Amino acid sequence: MESLELKQEIRRLLDQHNAILLAHNYQRDEIQEIADITGDSLALSISAAETECKVIVFCGVHFMAESAAILAPDKIVLLPRPDAGCPMADMVSVAELQEMKARHPRATVVTYVNSSAAVKAESDICCTSSNAVNVVNSLDTDEVILVPDKNLGHYIAKQTDKTCYLSEGYCPTHDRLTVEDVQRAKQENPDGLFMAHPECAPEILELADHICSTSGMYSFAKESPAGKFIIGTEMGILYRLRKENPEKEFILPSAKLICPNMKLTSLEDLLKCLQTMSPQITVPAEIRAKARLTLERMLAVPRD
Repeated sequence: MESLELKQEIRRLLDQHNAILLAHNYQRDEIQEIADITGDSLALSISAAETECKVIVFCGVHFMAESAAILAPDKIVLLPRPDAGCPMADMVSVAELQEMKARHPRATVVTYVNSSAAVKAESDICCTSSNAVNVVNSLDTDEVILVPDKNLGHYIAKQTDKTCYLSEGYCPTHDRLTVEDVQRAKQENPDGLFMAHPECAPEILELADHICSTSGMYSFAKESPAGKFIIGTEMGILYRLRKENPEKEFILPSAKLICPNMKLTSLEDLLKCLQTMSPQITVPAEIRAKARLTLERMLAVPRD
């Protein structure tokens, strides 16, 4: 089946099943092109919670579909590629978090949404890269445990007076970006503004003109008078940046900024998923109830 036919059949099946297609900003271009909503973790979490559709088809990685299943337990949540995982999410286990809590019993646990449902259930509140600082500063506590991303943790710690205890997780994709990559891109493009995701290492963030989530990058690129941007995050973001700003130039400082898990889902996978209404993602009731509280507390924090 040709690409256009695939897309048309996917859209037909979405309508037939009263389904909404959510795609993360790092998905393949052709997936983003036909999605009902594209966004970062916060935007997609809100969409999952608010949709009236009976079926949520999540083109992303496993923890994102879990979050949708937690927030919308009355919906069918489908993940076209259940093997699309998140290495960072796997870098903290329930046992490891329990050990951190035992070492710091007065600390509130703030867990990045890039985590398993079981880890969320062991936490107090969740955050995303776009609201992490607001979440931490909203807490009536002097100490926080931040898991699993140490780089996001360092970024938060610089913007709060609270004592922060960090785990050692990180995003392998953002970790591939080096200072040399950024410096070279800046030298070759002296008029380019460098936008960096807070999952990047601290030494990378020190070079940034603007630090923000993927959704923040879309807004900044639109609003900035600059005509050229160096992009410090996964390459999937380029599709929408170029679509929304055709007169501007967007440069990737490294060809290594590609997440293999985010690129697993193909149009063929999506079609098969809708034809079979599987694989379905569910979360055990006890874990879901506890994890839901952490996500609801996050969504209740005022946004800028």
